[in-house]
Amino acid sequence: MTNKTEIKPILQAQELTIGYANKIVAEEISVEINAAELVAVIGINGSGKSTLLKTLTGNLDPLSGKVLIQQKSLKDISVQKLSELISIVLTETHFSQNLSVEELVALGRQPYTNWLGQLSSEDRKAVQQALELLEITDKSQRKCGSLSDGQLQKVFLARAIAQETPLIFLDEPTTHLDLYHKIFVLQLLKKLTRKTEKAIIFATHEINLALQLCDQIILVNQGKIFQKTPEELIKSNLLQELFPKDLVEFDAASKSFRVL
Repeated sequence: MTNKTEIKPILQAQELTIGYANKIVAEEISVEINAAELVAVIGINGSGKSTLLKTLTGNLDPLSGKVLIQQKSLKDISVQKLSELISIVLTETHFSQNLSVEELVALGRQPYTNWLGQLSSEDRKAVQQALELLEITDKSQRKCGSLSDGQLQKVFLARAIAQETPLIFLDEPTTHLDLYHKIFVLQLLKKLTRKTEKAIIFATHEINLALQLCDQIILVNQGKIFQKTPEELIKSNLLQELFPKDLVEFDAASKSFRVL
C-alpha cells in the first residue's frame, strides 16, 4: 500500500464557489482527495451534492476558485485526458439492454481505443481484470437486461474500473437497492479502493453506512462544505445540525441518526 503521507492529493479544490449563473450554492470550499480513499458526499436533498460533483468532474464550471487534478488545473485538461483521469457512474444510466456484460464493461476502454473502437490485447486484459475484480466473470455473456439492480451496479463499477482512472465518481450508487445490497455495494467500494488504490467519491443518503465505512466525509449543508474523517465529523456536532430536530436526531454513541 502506498504511504499517503508521501504523495500529493489526486484532487484538490481551492477556494471554490459553486452554483449556476448568479446563484451561489456553496462557497469557500477546500477539499483534498487522496489515493485509496473512499469518500462520501452527504447532505439533505437540494443541498448541492450533485452541483459539487459536477464541478469537481468538470461538467460544471466553478463560479470562482479552481479544481486541480494531479496538480494541474481542471480547466487546462483536455476532454480526452480527463477521460483518462475520471470515470463517472450515474444512477440513471441509459444503455442497450441487449449488450452483454462484457460488452458494457468494454465501453470503459473508449478513451484508449482507435477511431474504430477496436479493442487491443491490452484493452481486453483490462476488461477481464475488471470482471474478475467485481467477481462477475461468470456473467460476462449475460445480457444486461436480464440482471438485477445489484448485479447491474457491479457491471457499471467494472466499466469504471476498466477505464483505469485514478478517480471514480458515483452518484447515489445504492439507489433502488435493499439494505443488504446497500451494505454490499459500499463494502465493495471500500475493497476496491484498497485493491486498486483508486479514490472513489460518491454522493449518498446512506449517512449511517457512510460513517461506518468511509475514510472521509464531505458534508454539504447550508451553503458550506466541510471535509472530515467520520470520527472528526461526529465530534464536531455538525451532524446534529443537518436535519430539523423535531423528527430525527444524531446519536453520537451509536454513530447513527434515530427517530425521536
